Amino acid sequence: MNYKGEYIDRMAARVRELDTEIRELEELANKAVEEVKAEYREQINDLFLKKEELRDQVNKIQTAGGNAWEDMKAGAELSWEAFNEAVKKKSEQ
Repeated sequence: MNYKGEYIDRMAARVRELDTEIRELEELANKAVEEVKAEYREQINDLFLKKEELRDQVNKIQTAGGNAWEDMKAGAELSWEAFNEAVKKKSEQ
C-alpha cells in the first residue's frame, strides 16, 4: 500500500475511534440527571461536529490528486489533535 493509502487508513481508524468516544459520552449522558444531560448533549454535539470535520478532511485527502494530499495532511492532523484534546477534556469532567 502506498503512503497515502496508509495515511487514509490511519485517519479512518481515528474517525472510528471518535465514534466510539461519542457513543461512550452518549451513554454517560443517558445516565445523568436532567441538569447534566443538557451539558452532555452540548459536548456530544461539539464532538460530533469535530468528528465530521475530520471525516471531511479524510475524504478530501482520498480524492486529492498528485501530491496535493500532502498539503491537506496537516489540516487533517490539526483536526485530529483538536478533536482528541476535546475528548480528553470532556472525559475528565
